[in-house]
Amino acid sequence: MNWKTVLRSLKNRDMQKRMGIVFGLIVAFRFMAHIPVPLAEPTKLKSIIDNVVSNSDFGGFLNLMSGGALSQLSIVLVGMSPFITASIITQLLTKAIPKLEELHKDGESGRRKINQWTRIVSVPLAVIQSIAFIYILRQSVLAGSTAGTVSTSPVEWVVAVAAMTAGSVLLMWLGELITEQGIGNGISLVIFAGIISQLPTTLGSMITSLVDTSAGTLSVFGWFNLPVNPTAFWVVLGVSLLGLAMLYILVKINEAQRIITVNYAKRVSGNTSYGGIKSILPVKLIAAGVIPVIFAVAFLSLPAFVGQVMKAMPDADRTIADNLVKWFQAPTATSFATGDWGVAIYPVAYFLLVILFTYFYTGIVFNANEISENLQKQGGFIEGVRPGLQTEKYLSRTVNRLILFGSIALGLIAVMPFIIDYVFVQLGINAANLSIGGTGLLIVVTVGLETLRQVNSRALMVTYDDYK
Repeated sequence: MNWKTVLRSLKNRDMQKRMGIVFGLIVAFRFMAHIPVPLAEPTKLKSIIDNVVSNSDFGGFLNLMSGGALSQLSIVLVGMSPFITASIITQLLTKAIPKLEELHKDGESGRRKINQWTRIVSVPLAVIQSIAFIYILRQSVLAGSTAGTVSTSPVEWVVAVAAMTAGSVLLMWLGELITEQGIGNGISLVIFAGIISQLPTTLGSMITSLVDTSAGTLSVFGWFNLPVNPTAFWVVLGVSLLGLAMLYILVKINEAQRIITVNYAKRVSGNTSYGGIKSILPVKLIAAGVIPVIFAVAFLSLPAFVGQVMKAMPDADRTIADNLVKWFQAPTATSFATGDWGVAIYPVAYFLLVILFTYFYTGIVFNANEISENLQKQGGFIEGVRPGLQTEKYLSRTVNRLILFGSIALGLIAVMPFIIDYVFVQLGINAANLSIGGTGLLIVVTVGLETLRQVNSRALMVTYDDYK
């Protein structure tokens, strides 16, 4: 990352325009997260939702991923989940249906058609999820809340579903506008902004626990006392050190790559020679970036969401609903302390899904056959490897080895906060929930690095004339 180049590029009008548009769209998303769903008595609704979020691990997790939209009962409450689900469906169908795969290989025009179908599929998914959210609120939250019930007509519920669906589609559109600026992935940046927006609240709770001296103060070698809670101090210090270590490892893994040297044959045309040079083909250890983590989190949120819907249904099997919610929500130190084996289902499923989606998405972004054909057309070859089929096999074998190590490392980093929670429980340390923070850290770091890389590339493009 060349910060001098980035700072120099900010003098360019095109770069200023792109950065301004991205920043403005993110600010617009944050404003939308505070626009409430048009229902009766929003103040009473907000107090009920706050109670649900504070008393439910699943509600707190959804609130984090939606950037606080759940606690605000915002029109963007559904978030990017429908679009992510639709993307998974269309990409799976692209691999399963030959005609769609051919369309994907047609280039930009084919990909635009597939993206358009993804948007179309996102709309009914947003409607279904909006109805499910409203049904849960109406049946289990509003009707059963001790804070009182809210009288709302069926027309108002229809308007609420329409508003939430429109908010999800509008959020999808904002994400695509951000992607078009060429300095970051829109979906990832929207989720990134939502997680970052929760940092002040997290830091505030940590500071509050530190300054709470009701249980005593911290003695420093018996010389003087610091006005901080001793238990909270050591817990925050330990979590901070572990977080820095995870941050360092994650950055190293995210930036790691295998360099493949490509030679170009020398060709002579008249008195002019072409080629005869060497180039490199960098293959990243984790070519899929943060997408496997986002897909895995979205996929695991579905069973718990279904469980919440089933719990709200009067005739549903409560046992199945309770098990779905218990098994497929991020476990905390409290749930680990129960000793129930069911709390291990989420971390194991999370680990396996991260590996699965890493393989799946890397196969989409890195096409060994296409790269091999392009090298052969350009007269390039890898030393010791014959062009064509042998080059394709060599690239596939290399990428599969990298994915094996990279996906396992990414999966271990993803579940590391759960392991830390479990260790803290065994040691008898009462720590805050780290699993949500770990998922957030993983997404924030990976998206941040990828965005900085794209900003640096754009900065090099706009300042290219300065180096002539």
